[in-house]
Amino acid sequence: MRRVAIIGNAGSGKSTLARRIAAECGATVLDLDTVAWEPGKPAAPRASAAAVREVRAFCSAHAAWVIEGCYGDLVEAVLDGAVELVFLNLSEADCVRQCRGRAWEPHKWKTKEAQDAHLDCLLDWVRAYYRRDGALSLAGHRAIFDRYAGPKREITQPAALPDLTAREA
Repeated sequence: MRRVAIIGNAGSGKSTLARRIAAECGATVLDLDTVAWEPGKPAAPRASAAAVREVRAFCSAHAAWVIEGCYGDLVEAVLDGAVELVFLNLSEADCVRQCRGRAWEPHKWKTKEAQDAHLDCLLDWVRAYYRRDGALSLAGHRAIFDRYAGPKREITQPAALPDLTAREA
């Protein structure tokens, strides 16, 4: 049974890594974007308590899971000492580059064109990650990572991502 929580900036590789880990161990993946926003309303945040309940319900319903997102508060809600925490702490330049090459995310956008129309907004958000405060920031993610006493890894280079799927037995 593998349980992994991945945090980091947009474009850091969270979704890609989550899919790789899940494929390796048969886990179910939860993209926290699907929980943090009201269904069908991507610009309307869901109430924090409701989002936390949904994440906890997902984790309870699956023996093996991977959750990923930039929502530090949602990740922290399921860290119990047995969850492996992965902090993708890539540079601004790496995250911007990866966002520019992002494949269409049909669970978030009706079309690739609609997604691309919001690229400048996403890139502004990515750049602000390194300066803002709170659960959606580098400072917030660093604090969560530093507080967590369970198994954890910090990745700072995109080249390190492929090797992360191998875990010691």
